[in-house]
Amino acid sequence: MAKVVLKQLAKEFELGNPIVKQIDLTVEDGEFMVLVGPSGCGKTTILRLIAGLEEPTGGEIYIGEKLVNGMPPKDRDVAMVFQNYALYPHMTVYENMAFGLKLRRIPKAEIADRVREAAALLELEQLLDRKPRQLSGGQRQRVALGRAIVRKPQVFLFDEPLSNLDAKLRVQMRTEIKKLHQRLQATMIYVTHDQIEAMTMGDRIAVLKAGIIHQLDTPTWIYQHPADLFVAGFIGSPAMNFIEMTIQDHEGLYAVRDAMRLPIPAHLKSAAQAYSGKKVIVGIRPEDLHLIGSSSPRAEHEERVLLRFEVSEPMGSETFIYLTTPDGVKLICRIPTMIEKIAPGANLEIHFDCNNLHLFDPATQRRIAET
Repeated sequence: MAKVVLKQLAKEFELGNPIVKQIDLTVEDGEFMVLVGPSGCGKTTILRLIAGLEEPTGGEIYIGEKLVNGMPPKDRDVAMVFQNYALYPHMTVYENMAFGLKLRRIPKAEIADRVREAAALLELEQLLDRKPRQLSGGQRQRVALGRAIVRKPQVFLFDEPLSNLDAKLRVQMRTEIKKLHQRLQATMIYVTHDQIEAMTMGDRIAVLKAGIIHQLDTPTWIYQHPADLFVAGFIGSPAMNFIEMTIQDHEGLYAVRDAMRLPIPAHLKSAAQAYSGKKVIVGIRPEDLHLIGSSSPRAEHEERVLLRFEVSEPMGSETFIYLTTPDGVKLICRIPTMIEKIAPGANLEIHFDCNNLHLFDPATQRRIAET
């Protein structure tokens, strides 16, 4: 296995319209790195640049200690798993998995050993004589994985491999891919637009927008300390709530909007002091809003706010409640229980857990960091 290093990597398909903008990224040997972001952010282009399917406009790509710019894909020692599986319909599972090795003139006995080993790893032993049309979507995806595994590459590249599967299969397959990584201890770079996949699978996550990495860190750190408004709104389901408020320093430090008055927690007071009298964007996660009377525990540093109920979404083990402030700001409350039916337009008293407030600068959109 090997680490992958991108230095000032850039790609333009049209002059003056960069898709990837001078990316610096190091994927450590054996790491599971996830590139996540909305459509058009450049994540698949980065993967294709690493694979050699596209040539960079600028910058350098290293696999191991080797500079691979200009090197053909077959010489880069990477294996790519595509979104559409790309299996040969006239070949059996065994033949699909063995085909790439035959092209490399690997001895037949070694090919058989590699295919059988990968099939055992992916529980495909009973399917080796079947054609792709005889397989389910999840089985086809495992064959695509097996075809990559038998090559024993330095780096595995995954281009949204689960997006064609139904919800239940996606959960199953992302677990299988994660277990596969643990067994192989391989370097894997995984592209997805699904932030749940990113959070559950990655050792680290690179969150991209418009060809730029907005934040690179562990899933837990990104969730708890988003770098800016984009990351805060993109990572988390449901997304973080945002409210434009004014910092007021009067008998304590507060974020104020009409009748809403939220105390600034101690760890943010020093940084928030510089915004006294100015507007900020206050962010709060849906799970940090608690419905009075629900089973959610009340935190020490909470503020009660009266909000209008719009609609609820029962999810089984939890419920999402959609609310509106008196001046029209939309908020989501996430409570870990089912609730009785509430009449639309009813006023609900909501606890804001202000210990978990996030503050963002409206001009730069960067998080106002604690000191």
